[in-house]
Amino acid sequence: MKRKISEQVVEHSEKEVEQNQPYEGNEEIMISTGSTLLDLAISGGRKRGGGIPAGILTEVFGPSGTGKTVLLCEIAGNVVKQGGQVMFRDPEARLNTQFAKMFGLNVEEIDYDIPATVVEVFEPVRKWNPESKDKVHGVFVDSLAALTTEWEADGKDQYGMRRAKEFSEQLRLTCRTLREKNLIMVCSNQVRQNLDAGPYGQKYKAPGGEAVGFYSSLRLRCIGAQKITEEKTIRGNKIKKVVGVETEIEVFKSSVWKPYNRATISIIYDYGIDDIKENLKFVKEMTGSTVYTLGGEKLSNSIKEAIRIVEEDNLEEKLREEVIELWEEIEGAFGSERKSRFYT
Repeated sequence: MKRKISEQVVEHSEKEVEQNQPYEGNEEIMISTGSTLLDLAISGGRKRGGGIPAGILTEVFGPSGTGKTVLLCEIAGNVVKQGGQVMFRDPEARLNTQFAKMFGLNVEEIDYDIPATVVEVFEPVRKWNPESKDKVHGVFVDSLAALTTEWEADGKDQYGMRRAKEFSEQLRLTCRTLREKNLIMVCSNQVRQNLDAGPYGQKYKAPGGEAVGFYSSLRLRCIGAQKITEEKTIRGNKIKKVVGVETEIEVFKSSVWKPYNRATISIIYDYGIDDIKENLKFVKEMTGSTVYTLGGEKLSNSIKEAIRIVEEDNLEEKLREEVIELWEEIEGAFGSERKSRFYT
């Protein structure tokens, strides 16, 4: 009986792959991830500055502690900042209200819920009709791995095989809604050890079957986190603490632009993504400077002092513009030199 259920789910998924394709989204409207370099890695060659286009499903997956929730909150906060509404689903029931406010998300003002099943997440999305039609509105789920089905809850599906089928059914119905209503949907997902990978396969994969990966127009893989430590002298004692993590993110799949670009983000506890820090590091590396600079002028030898100057003098946008220009120069150097195969 177990074998029959498994075959039915696989057969269903294969039919879905044959009959459906993910949407590419609305290239006119982009929502920032909170990281200039990640925005560029996602779609910098499609629209200047990059970002995530409206109308698509995005999956952010990776090991625990790599900043997936922070990334979701940053994107959700940017939706609110540009005047959009937010629907936040928290199956793990872990979103801290004070933490959310750090990104401009007030749980009492947004559509917040703690669903248990796959259907409870996706069905409300199709019924949702945000007030303003000229704004991008966002749906955020943290995380898909925590979702179950009614069958599993009732003890009728011991191995969770029904869940893959429900993801496939619900995503097929929902992805068209995202495009029609100009919604951006971002879901986080955990990874599990892939025991069937063999010597050359992926050692880890996201749970929930193949549907989430297939219907996602954009998949961001958090590769791993390195601790960011800081040392201070307090009452004559040197004290070192972990103040954040540095995570490398790969564009694992993209129907938006090119896949396999990478960007590093720094996440500082009680602050969020430190875009200024990574932008300063990028400019320093790409210009071959021995100090931190902006517009060719020295800021400081110290990254902390350089950040302070940028913030106090409101130079964030100027720094971001320099990063974009340098990135475009690099991208242009790798552009195709081949003669076009199409004629206009």
